[in-house]
Amino acid sequence: MQVHPTIAGLRAALAPHRLQRIAFVPTMGNLHDGHIALMTEARKHADVVVASIFVNRLQFRPGEDFEAYPRTFQADCERLTAAGVDHLFAPDEKEMYPQPQAYHIEPPMTHQGVLEGEFRPGHFRGVATVVAKLFNIVQPQVALFGKKDFQQVMVIKNMVRELGFFIEIIDSPTIRADDGLALSSRNGYLTKQERAEAPRLARELTKVVTAIRAGNRDFSGLENGVREVLENHGWVPDYIAIRRKSDLQSPSAHESVQVENLVVLAAAKLGSTRLIDNMEV
Repeated sequence: MQVHPTIAGLRAALAPHRLQRIAFVPTMGNLHDGHIALMTEARKHADVVVASIFVNRLQFRPGEDFEAYPRTFQADCERLTAAGVDHLFAPDEKEMYPQPQAYHIEPPMTHQGVLEGEFRPGHFRGVATVVAKLFNIVQPQVALFGKKDFQQVMVIKNMVRELGFFIEIIDSPTIRADDGLALSSRNGYLTKQERAEAPRLARELTKVVTAIRAGNRDFSGLENGVREVLENHGWVPDYIAIRRKSDLQSPSAHESVQVENLVVLAAAKLGSTRLIDNMEV
């Protein structure tokens, strides 16, 4: 695997492959099996696989864990090499943002102002901006993202469609531990006791999916039920939401929505760690 700290270096390395199909998997590092599954899937769709590692300051709010975000570059490189990645783009902040970023991609408030965006204002502005910039740098034909960050995938798909990026976006299923916990770089923040409790989130979302498939349409009641269970076990929920997959808006009471078009999403703090998860109905 070739490692490129500069845009010029990456572009030069990819120049001979421009007639081949290039797949791209952007990451912030501290890689887990979910990331590696994306790399493996990428190989099925392209001749050349490019990954990136960049902790993007733009998508962190003041007081969030930008400085403390785990950085495990050497271990990440070993995992990417073992996964068969061809090129790694690993810029520092000066390379990505040689001057303060004055131009931004601004998703509509209906997409960036709900759920994650409500609790992390500006987050998806930062995500969309850096992803657009990375797409321009790498110029892949296909890019892969994990469905654990369901809202992020929706924002990126809509950005690609509306701005005319000639890139196929592939969303891959959430990779889970044996006990159901969605894999996340932030799981490493959990204490031993918190790690034992953490799978409850997935279990509760699974119950909601089962109830909806069985005909329950009391969405508010289902959401409140999960919130109550989590609070009774020491969680601090930000949101439990049943939404349309297409735009993450709430299905209206009179709307005849097919259950397969719904997704259940949640974010909650367990101790000092904020976990997110979702289950498609």
